[in-house]
Amino acid sequence: MDNVTRLASQRAVVIFSRSSCCFCYSVKSLFHELGVNAAVHELDEDPRGAEMERALVKLLGRRSPVPAVFIGGKLVGSTDKIMTLHLGGNLVPQLMAAGALWL
Repeated sequence: MDNVTRLASQRAVVIFSRSSCCFCYSVKSLFHELGVNAAVHELDEDPRGAEMERALVKLLGRRSPVPAVFIGGKLVGSTDKIMTLHLGGNLVPQLMAAGALWL
C-alpha cells in the first residue's frame, strides 16, 4: 500500500495540502469551522512530500493535486468537489457517516 493510501485511511478526514495554497487554506478552514479535526499533511513541509505529491498526481490525474481530501479513507476530491458537497447539504452527512462529525 502506498504512503498516501495508508495515511488517508488512518483518520476520518485527511487533507493533503501545501502551506502556501489559498485553495488548501479555504478547505482546511471549512473543515475547522465545521468542527472536524482533520489530519493535514503539508506536502511542502513533509520530507516525503514530493513522493506523496507524485502519488496524488497519479491518483487524481492532474498536475496540481492539492488540496486532496479523503473522507472515510475514500478520495472525495479537491476544492470544487468539497464546496459543491457543502453547498448542496451533502458534506455534513458524509462527515457524520465517516465518524468525523457528531451533531
